[in-house]
Amino acid sequence: MEKKRVLYISQEISPFLPQSDIASAARKLPQGIQEGGKEIRAFMPRYGCINERRHQLHEVIRLSGMNLIINDVDHPLIIKVASVPQAKIQVYFIDNEDFFTRKATVTDSNGEYFEDNDERAMFFGRGVLETVKKLGWKPDIIHCHGWMTALTPLYIKKLYQNDPHFADAKVVYSVYDNGFNKNWDSNFYEKLKFDGFDEADISELKEVDFVTLTKKAMQVSDGVIQGSESIDPDVVKAIKESDTPFLEYYSEESCVKPVNEFYDQIVEEIVV
Repeated sequence: MEKKRVLYISQEISPFLPQSDIASAARKLPQGIQEGGKEIRAFMPRYGCINERRHQLHEVIRLSGMNLIINDVDHPLIIKVASVPQAKIQVYFIDNEDFFTRKATVTDSNGEYFEDNDERAMFFGRGVLETVKKLGWKPDIIHCHGWMTALTPLYIKKLYQNDPHFADAKVVYSVYDNGFNKNWDSNFYEKLKFDGFDEADISELKEVDFVTLTKKAMQVSDGVIQGSESIDPDVVKAIKESDTPFLEYYSEESCVKPVNEFYDQIVEEIVV
């Protein structure tokens, strides 16, 4: 029997960024799931605050060179890679001069959220999917961590649903307590339409705050995981009202086994 394949797409991964619920889970799970017998790939943005020399990042020439059009502007896609030696895993980094060279993650030096976080999320999600296609690697489970990945389930289920790399993939979305307090660009809906989404698929995204975005990600996913011990009350309410399979919070130390079983449950349920 072939090994099941799990694609991790995360807003943060330790040790490349400081410890957080997201960074810790996205570091712990790939190692544990790989040691449990599944094959994994992991992706995150190459923020400018990541020390490339210390972590020995290097460009993967054969994967770089594509251009992605976001809001009618061409943006070159650069792919880098680094290893987590003690975990025996590689992490791929999505890089671009317009979106990810600034010396910060999602906020500026004053703590203000970047105005283009919507386009950065679009570029990151599409960049991962296009790179996975170029790798020729077909995931069975795609696990997204953090709101920077919240659009990715929508892309997979609506724009990539007929692509053989993703047509059978089951999407899991982990919800954390790291929201944002600034609505996305008022033209975001038009940007999604430009990408090719039908109006019916994005009607809830004409005005985007953290809860609206999270609800949409959960709506189109095959499973939802609570990644932080406490999360937004409106998100909790949406989870309770949903029929989507849900896994409650487990600490970093105990999360691998229940998450692995959750993956298997989702794949088996869909197959049946």
